[in-house]
Amino acid sequence: MKYYSTNGKVPPVTLREAVTQGLAGDNGLFMPERFDRLPDSFFDAIGGMSLQEISLAAAQNFFGEDIPADDLRHLVYDTLQFEIPLRRITDRIYALELFHGPTMAFKDVGARFMARLLAYFTRDAHREINVLVATSGDTGSAVANGFHNVPGIKVFVLYPKGRVSAIQEKQFTTLGGNVSALEVEGAFDDCQRMVKEAFLDRELNEAMTLTSANSINLARLLPQSFYYYHGYAQMPDKSEVVCCVPSGNFGNICAGLIAKRTGLPVRHFIAGTNVNDVFPEYIRTGLYKPRASVATIANAMDVGNPSNFVRITDLYGHSHEAICQDISSYAYRDSTIRETIREVKARYGYLLDPHGAVGFKALEHYLSSHDGTGFFIETAHPAKFTDTVEEIIGEPVPLPPALARFSAGRKQTTVIPATLDALKQYMLS
Repeated sequence: MKYYSTNGKVPPVTLREAVTQGLAGDNGLFMPERFDRLPDSFFDAIGGMSLQEISLAAAQNFFGEDIPADDLRHLVYDTLQFEIPLRRITDRIYALELFHGPTMAFKDVGARFMARLLAYFTRDAHREINVLVATSGDTGSAVANGFHNVPGIKVFVLYPKGRVSAIQEKQFTTLGGNVSALEVEGAFDDCQRMVKEAFLDRELNEAMTLTSANSINLARLLPQSFYYYHGYAQMPDKSEVVCCVPSGNFGNICAGLIAKRTGLPVRHFIAGTNVNDVFPEYIRTGLYKPRASVATIANAMDVGNPSNFVRITDLYGHSHEAICQDISSYAYRDSTIRETIREVKARYGYLLDPHGAVGFKALEHYLSSHDGTGFFIETAHPAKFTDTVEEIIGEPVPLPPALARFSAGRKQTTVIPATLDALKQYMLS
């Protein structure tokens, strides 16, 4: 399989090159040259398959031409050593809980797979690999923990100062070792810009080998499709299934759309956002107008220029009409997010995190005027946002042991301005 750049100005590359480079040389994002459909027999049998069995079939469809079967099986099974259950909330709405991994967030799937795949591809490398990642919260913790103490790899986590929850921050700033945490004096979009600029900087790339662990890297993006197949497999009624994804950088929903392209029978996708509504505006108007992000209580979605927008438009041949056939999108203010958390807890006994609240609300909105049933992606455990959630529901949220062990650690960070020069100076020193 070859992988091309969405900007189309560099030759296609191999899977190994796409993974180790992260970003294409023309600043585009890599995409597979084709998406093969999985056989009907797979979807006929999917209801009786385990998460690992489903994920291996999907992985073989994506990576089978480039990774030997036994090696790929080990990568998948080693990544997915936790459950991803589907929980019923109402007769028509289900939550796919992606917070049962090591850092209790959905990015454990993609980050753990990428860490293992990158280590697999660079096991004989003679140069140290430097992983750059921008985070608005959960990406940093999942990537840092996935790569922590992996030989031959250094990790640099860039995050917006004061814009992630205390628990999220502790998950990647207390590790030390081969993980460096950089507090950027700016927004997530600044962190993301700095990472992209680093890949295009000649001096930095001559001095060290760089790759990215954001969803701009295919090894992070494609494995996220695994749980869409698994969520569909657990739905009791598979006839008219829709899926809602809380969206910020749009890598998560892009993975779902790729799964749909390979035959996943999800009828429609819904992208829920906070007030950073660049994508809902695009759906309404056909115009994409990125802008500075606004801080909200659903901080992982505080993105004003989603990187994976170009992948979604590429996937649909840059047709706004085709995109709208498959995707609806709604945006919600903090007040609505708070109200949703409070109401769902009171009526159904289910506690949402702020991002899951956006997913529930957007799915409820869509189903109010459409037939079928649906599941939304519950991206993180509500205890990762204790201050916010406890204030909303008026009672304490128990801290799971997996999070409690991070809270006792000592924060180790370096504060830098939101400039490439500052990042270069730190990395080269």
